[in-house]
Amino acid sequence: MRSPAAPRRSPISSRSAPALRLVVRRRSSRTPARPSRRLEAKTVPFPVSVVKMDLEVSEGSGTNATSDDQSVQTLPRRAKLLEYFQPELVEVNGVMKAICKYCGAMLRSSSTNSLRNHVADTCPKISVEDRKQFIATMEKGPAEASFVFDSQKARECMVKWCISAEVAFNKFDDPFFAQWMESMQPSFSGVGRQTMQNDCITRFKMMRQELRNELQSLNSRICLTTNLWTSNQKLGYLCLTAHYINADFILKKKIIAFKYLKYPHTGLAIKEGITECLKEWGIKEKMFTITLDNVSNNLSVRDLRESGLFGGDLRIVQCCAHILILLVQDGMAIAHGAIYKIRELVRHINSSPSRIQAFNGIAERSGLPSKDRLILDVPNRWNSTHDMIMEAIEYKVVLKRYAEEQLEPSPNDEEWTNSEAIGEFLEAFEKATKAFSTHRSPTSHLFLHNVLCIHRTLRNTNWQINCVLKDSARAMDAKFDKYWEKGKYNMTLVLATILDPSKKMDFLDFFYEKMSQYFVDIQINVVLVKQCLTKLFEKYATLVQIDNKSSPFIDIRTSNLGSTVLGKRRLDEEFSQWSQIRGRRFPKSELDTYLEEELVRIDERFEILNWWRTNANKYPVLSAMARDILAIPLSTVPSEFAFSAGGRILDDNRSTMTPETLECFVCCKDWLYEYPNIQA
Repeated sequence: MRSPAAPRRSPISSRSAPALRLVVRRRSSRTPARPSRRLEAKTVPFPVSVVKMDLEVSEGSGTNATSDDQSVQTLPRRAKLLEYFQPELVEVNGVMKAICKYCGAMLRSSSTNSLRNHVADTCPKISVEDRKQFIATMEKGPAEASFVFDSQKARECMVKWCISAEVAFNKFDDPFFAQWMESMQPSFSGVGRQTMQNDCITRFKMMRQELRNELQSLNSRICLTTNLWTSNQKLGYLCLTAHYINADFILKKKIIAFKYLKYPHTGLAIKEGITECLKEWGIKEKMFTITLDNVSNNLSVRDLRESGLFGGDLRIVQCCAHILILLVQDGMAIAHGAIYKIRELVRHINSSPSRIQAFNGIAERSGLPSKDRLILDVPNRWNSTHDMIMEAIEYKVVLKRYAEEQLEPSPNDEEWTNSEAIGEFLEAFEKATKAFSTHRSPTSHLFLHNVLCIHRTLRNTNWQINCVLKDSARAMDAKFDKYWEKGKYNMTLVLATILDPSKKMDFLDFFYEKMSQYFVDIQINVVLVKQCLTKLFEKYATLVQIDNKSSPFIDIRTSNLGSTVLGKRRLDEEFSQWSQIRGRRFPKSELDTYLEEELVRIDERFEILNWWRTNANKYPVLSAMARDILAIPLSTVPSEFAFSAGGRILDDNRSTMTPETLECFVCCKDWLYEYPNIQA
């Protein structure tokens, strides 16, 4: 925009808008004013005088000016606004007006809002694209105009990106990376491999100390899960994850260790690794349960039970997802014939585009959508087998017709029937596995519910239609009884069901009635659970220091009590006072009140932790129990790994890292995604 050098400046009058802070430059009498072309083409019925307007901010112009900094910050946006108006102002009846370059409209130059609204909404000649760009420019904050580069903040963001994307440190020595950084900010330099590695380690130590302080100050207990990872170099690593519910009743999951494990990877080695980690973090006394995926390792961690609240029932939890994998493997091993034929037929079709085309031709004639590729299961991931079977059942007619035309072997009618039964069975197990393996919400209170669902699936009459399915059901049922023997379920998980306000003891009676045929067994199990629940409640009542003293004693002595004559009225009063004493001498406990209240009617939006947070003041002891017991995970792995029967293998990038760097990346990445707002 033009800004003549010149003549003496005179600020606009007090009526001028402070936001624009225009400077009117009156032309010398020797230099006649040159009106714009649009102004010349427009007939003005009254005398006007033309002046220039400048973007410079004059001293004292505008009553809303708070500081020179604000003037500088708003200058780019003011310049953008004035680009839409002629550089000359016109004075009409003593009022200075700006002329739109597009439509020639004259607007009061003292009204910034009217100028802005004209460009953003009113002017009929401004294109939609220009209008959007103008609005976006006006909405930008003043901080963008006064941006100051902070090299330390840039390095912190680069560390987060390096950890999140698992970028190899040697990438930072790439000369083109240095050029890229320099092109964006020349003053940002010196970030090489060693610098980035040091920054990542520093951040890891800082975040680890913050998490250690949080865990040590926690007023609830911590549940642990362990699982083993193997690198492509056959090196073993122990991953230890802490699960807990904080004071706000929010479930947290944190990887606290990813340690190199010396060979052989026995239960004793795992126990030593866990013990070392707990000492390092200072949380051994806070440990509540350990969930393991390998039951044979249970005996090796018995020494860790010493801090338990009662016996071994509250210490070791078997990974339910691992048990389901074992059940599925036994069932599919017997009914493998039909699955094998489906797999081979699908593999044959996927092997060439011409076969896919032939398959799609039959599908279109059958009224089914075409497929780019059929689902083929992956070894060791039984949920992919379920997906393959369900799709094959959907395209059963097409597959049979294709096999007939191409002379390929395919399942017979009985094998298709078996496949349908196996598909339904796997679908039920897939839902149970997902329910067991979620780490975003509590799962322990769902244990008995899912066990009952699995039990009923195995008792389904569909498994009795032929010998193959009968044998599969019998094998899975035997495995079910091995790990979840009737009447000998993990007591901690049974108590978790009672802490669900929608189930309580009612569901326990229902569960044992469905699982047992004998009334005596049902009663024995229920009594045993009540005893354990009462014992645990008493221990927690001591921990939270709840005062359960009896109410004040009521003095029933009267001055006439020694009288030889006691009328009926006097006797009734004495009995009434006596009954009050007896009733207050044995008040209802918090546990009794909770169990006697009606069950909470729930829907899909019900969140058990929200319920306990809301009722924490009403049930202080039970809410403390809920924070510990509901934090118990039923699976050692998240759902994306829960369907795999194989071990967990590190990828090539992670396998090349040193054990120290690997732990830094694994832990920090978990913490960054869990704590997105954490600041260094």
